[in-house]
Amino acid sequence: MAKTIKAEMFLAELNRLRKDLDEDPTDMEWLALHHAFCFISYKTGDFQKYLDEQAAQGAFDELQS
Repeated sequence: MAKTIKAEMFLAELNRLRKDLDEDPTDMEWLALHHAFCFISYKTGDFQKYLDEQAAQGAFDELQS
């Protein structure tokens, strides 16, 4: 049975990583995390569908809960 993975779990981790960095619009790492977080949060339904498809393929089988 495929593991249930929620988009909110990924959003929380992206946000944590983003907050660990100084908010610096000249830093590519911060920009990438910030814009990935914003985009995914606007498209949560689409991202959840993607995660469900990936889970069905076993992409998260080794993820520790």
